[in-house]
Amino acid sequence: MRSILVGSTLLAAALYAAPVLAQDAPASDFTITGGATLTSDYRFRGISQTDKNPAIQGTLGVSHSSGFYVGTWGSSIDDYVAAGSDQEIDLYAGYKKTYDGTTVDVGLLYYYYPGPSGNTDFFEPYANVSRTFGPVTAKAGLNYSWKQHALSCGLCSSAREDNLYTYAELSGGIPGTGVSLTGHLGENWGRSYLTAGLKNYTDWSLTAAYTWKNLTFSVAYVDTDFKKGEAVDFSGKNVAKGGVVAAIGVAF
Repeated sequence: MRSILVGSTLLAAALYAAPVLAQDAPASDFTITGGATLTSDYRFRGISQTDKNPAIQGTLGVSHSSGFYVGTWGSSIDDYVAAGSDQEIDLYAGYKKTYDGTTVDVGLLYYYYPGPSGNTDFFEPYANVSRTFGPVTAKAGLNYSWKQHALSCGLCSSAREDNLYTYAELSGGIPGTGVSLTGHLGENWGRSYLTAGLKNYTDWSLTAAYTWKNLTFSVAYVDTDFKKGEAVDFSGKNVAKGGVVAAIGVAF
């Protein structure tokens, strides 16, 4: 727990207000956050996970003043993503701290897909660094997955692949409007479950969000550099084609 230093003046005031302050709970070093989102499409690194259909998502996290945190995030998905599963549940733990204005965040993700197959789950360590320059925040990060059974290239061979995802983002708010803008550019180094013989691809997005009380409304344009027919689901739909994604979320 945090140490609390009380000066003589504050102590005197506390004595006079004892009947009131005695009912106040001490500040906790733990913070609990959560939320739910309804989105018109769940895009993961530019590729739709819901066959371009809506998704329901939720999150719950616990953080400590030391910088350590744990949490979970989940979304509905289409069954082509993970061998018939219709859910993605991400479990994560990490450490986040700010040093001289630069925030460092490192941790480990576990992607869990409930369903008949046990070969679709995998681990992914991550790290990112962010810093604010006036009204703009710059962020750069990477996620790496070593060779695991779930990272086999399902449409090309049974060979297992490692995978590296790197990205950069710029974000900032428009003063007096409640609107924020975020630009994202990412590069996937390695095969994915939909990219067959292709090794790398680029994704990008531009998102505008408006926050009112505990509600956030957002609209984004998401795209990749896949050519027609290079990233399709099992029904032949191009799930990496550029498109608009709208969402509404509530935080608590």
